[in-house]
Amino acid sequence: MKNSIKSYLFSAMLCLSVLTIWACSSDKDAADPNATNKTITVDTNKIDFLNTGNAVDIKITTDVASWKISGSDTSWIQLNQVGGTAGTITVKITALANTTTTARTAIVTISSLQATSVQIAVSQAAGNIVTGLYPSYNTNPIAADASGMGSTAVQLAAKIKLGWNIGNTLEATNGETAWGNPKVTKALIDAVKANGFNAIRIPCSWNQYLENSATAKIKAEWLNRVKEVVQYCVDNNMYVVVNIHWDGGWLENNITEAKKVENNAKQKAFWEQIATHLRGFDEHLLFASANEPAVEDAAQMAVLTSYHQTFIDAVRSTGGKNAYRTLVVQGPTTDIEKTNKLMTILPTDTATSRMMVEVHYYSPWNFAGLTKDESWGKMFYYWGANYHSTTELDRNASYGEEADLEKTFKLMKTQFVDKGIPVLLGEFGAIRRTSLTGDALTLHLNSRVYYLKTVVKTAKANGLLPFYWDEGSLGDNGFGIMNRSNNTVFDTQALNALIEGMQ
Repeated sequence: MKNSIKSYLFSAMLCLSVLTIWACSSDKDAADPNATNKTITVDTNKIDFLNTGNAVDIKITTDVASWKISGSDTSWIQLNQVGGTAGTITVKITALANTTTTARTAIVTISSLQATSVQIAVSQAAGNIVTGLYPSYNTNPIAADASGMGSTAVQLAAKIKLGWNIGNTLEATNGETAWGNPKVTKALIDAVKANGFNAIRIPCSWNQYLENSATAKIKAEWLNRVKEVVQYCVDNNMYVVVNIHWDGGWLENNITEAKKVENNAKQKAFWEQIATHLRGFDEHLLFASANEPAVEDAAQMAVLTSYHQTFIDAVRSTGGKNAYRTLVVQGPTTDIEKTNKLMTILPTDTATSRMMVEVHYYSPWNFAGLTKDESWGKMFYYWGANYHSTTELDRNASYGEEADLEKTFKLMKTQFVDKGIPVLLGEFGAIRRTSLTGDALTLHLNSRVYYLKTVVKTAKANGLLPFYWDEGSLGDNGFGIMNRSNNTVFDTQALNALIEGMQ
């Protein structure tokens, strides 16, 4: 028994000696005389990740021999490396999408035995209603890239002079040529640029080009085709707007609480794919959330705002140049008066001063687009104080002329433009009524020229960016200016009116 006690005491003393030696050794390391002169610095001490997930680069500069980096919660934070040596190095920190309904935080620590540790506080907002229905397509978020993205929305607006729509083409049901227009070529875009336009709006459909409707995956060949047309425009130093157009009405005809979850999920899935595929373009490319979203009241407007918020979050989450890209959100029905009344709150954005609002203008519709008399009103053939018929009095515009045009556009100037939010007049125009003959046709065409010129002039005076609606039709009741079969100007009279309105 005594021998056992002695053996136990000896073992305990031996262990204590070992611990003392280890402690002294650790103290010696901590007290390394070189440590007081060595530092670790990082270019940020706080990162706020999007709930959709994104990547952020941090820059570490140090003179220590070695260091390591770790996260307090590695289940949703990913590091592209876990350590390094002396010098300056960039580490990518990626946050996965937050699929929970609560915000979360973590600490990223850079440490070394030779210097004081540095910590970065990390946070991520709660997940939202759009997660879960489709897989995430933000599979390769990259660090924000400001190169080629120096212009704010206001500065970009100053560069956009006159825009043109490739209407009834890339949004056509059953394919690009299904509505009678030929496939878009570089020669067409070259001709549009040569004739005075410096911006293109590309109405696009996506829902009909799904590889798998259950996962909302868009076919790669369609993403490539849209990219090809965008490239035609950018090669001409033109500004280009890509949207989700009518697209079968899945979004714009279903702005309701009942469809809110489903549509936000699809909006997220679509824009993650579109934004990732087109991420390499510089500020010449703008994205637009929708087309003419059908909204009649404040409740529907709140749903539309959620669609726009999902759009913005999805684009920003992909990183790269998309972190700074100017994004366009549509007013209710893109109607100016409804937008003035209902669009009182805009979605939030992590980028500063990179948002525009879009409205359309076809007023009075009796003149701009009505093709047969209706119970609520007749077609107007003539517009403008000096262009009224003295014989067909019931065909003169009875509303929506110069004073109304000025008043309407001024609403957008006051509500948005004066506050640093440019307004895209994404569509406007008036049909040619070539079934008229003689003096009636001459007066109509002259009044149409005056209408187009006045709309452009008034838009520019109020800070609105005009994009003419050209759907390719060259016949009666058509809007077409460009002849897409041979890439020439078909309606020189209308084209000249648009250009004169700019002067």
